[in-house]
Amino acid sequence: MSRQLDSTGLKRLHRTWRRQSTARVALLLDRLQGPFNVGSILRTAAAYSVDRLWLVEGTVAPDDAKVAKTALGSGRFVDWAWCATVEQAAAAARADGYRVVGLELADDAVPLPELAVGPATCLMIGHEDRGLSPPALAQCDDRAFIPQLGRIGSLNVATATAIALYEVRRREWGGPEPTGVSGAP
Repeated sequence: MSRQLDSTGLKRLHRTWRRQSTARVALLLDRLQGPFNVGSILRTAAAYSVDRLWLVEGTVAPDDAKVAKTALGSGRFVDWAWCATVEQAAAAARADGYRVVGLELADDAVPLPELAVGPATCLMIGHEDRGLSPPALAQCDDRAFIPQLGRIGSLNVATATAIALYEVRRREWGGPEPTGVSGAP
């Protein structure tokens, strides 16, 4: 009979996966205005061990009460910094050794599963309704999109970010996958 993991079992399970995750992953949020979206992204960033978060002016602050309500304290696990422009944020990401990948439905974007992921990837995420602006797209080293099968053409920005973070992390898990906690220290 299956049972839910207790806190010790959960820590062991996640430790097993964390050991397989050596790539550096960062996020750049460009003008996201929905506090619940930013809070959800912060929580997902903490869950997938995002190393750095750059926030472009106009993005809702992580310490906003509505952001904090959704993030449930996870913002303390993500290192973040403000940048006045998307150009400054992209330059900061590159200076830290990241390849900047715009998540956008653009004519030259590649399907996310086909994106070549390197040792340091910074996903650039754009505004909820307008996506990445032309200046933001110009700052990207690559552009990728999430293939969708249904009749809806786009996803909520927090959902899209979660899918993209998972895919970037999943790529480095190419070896045998941990299946449980029985042998985990």
